[in-house]
Amino acid sequence: MRYAARVDDNHAEIVRALQRIGVYVVDCSHVGSGFPDLLVAFRGVWTLIEIKDGDKPPSRRKLTPAQTIFHGEALAKGCKVHVVENVDQAIQLLSSVGVRRAA
Repeated sequence: MRYAARVDDNHAEIVRALQRIGVYVVDCSHVGSGFPDLLVAFRGVWTLIEIKDGDKPPSRRKLTPAQTIFHGEALAKGCKVHVVENVDQAIQLLSSVGVRRAA
């Protein structure tokens, strides 16, 4: 399997915005093999996020074959990979994460 060669243009902007609101962000964009770009922790919940650039045409925002396989395998195990295209979508996604769990 090939490893990710680059990140979307909005990647760093989304990471910074999430960190500013207190999200713990693990940048996994270098992992490749279809693994999502970010693993984030917020309100006691881990979330997988795939970043696509909303400024690109829809044909350039499609999941790669490896990402499609990963998303399908994760979903089959009850884990959803969320796709976001901008900062607002990323923040909205995490604002909907469940109530803070007890430590």
